[in-house]
Amino acid sequence: MSPVTVLIPTLLRPLVEDRSLVEIPLAASAPVSAVLDTLADGRPVLARRIRDETGALRRYVNVYVDGEDVRRADGLSTLVTPGSEVMIIQSVAGG
Repeated sequence: MSPVTVLIPTLLRPLVEDRSLVEIPLAASAPVSAVLDTLADGRPVLARRIRDETGALRRYVNVYVDGEDVRRADGLSTLVTPGSEVMIIQSVAGG
């Protein structure tokens, strides 16, 4: 079993014990949604920061699997394989 490495943006790190990455155990390919579910398990505030009430990614959150934007692939159904890297990026507004 090879873990998936989830890179956490600075603004979300306080919600994951100030870690910059979290390893999620993965025995077989799984959709991004399942990886995010595992990451957010027991962390309801984190879950709400990443996805809206319908389960869709918030418009200001981008997720990449091995450098590929999931919105340009199969969205939250994009498969993640053991050993992959998932990067969450939050857009920051301001000026």
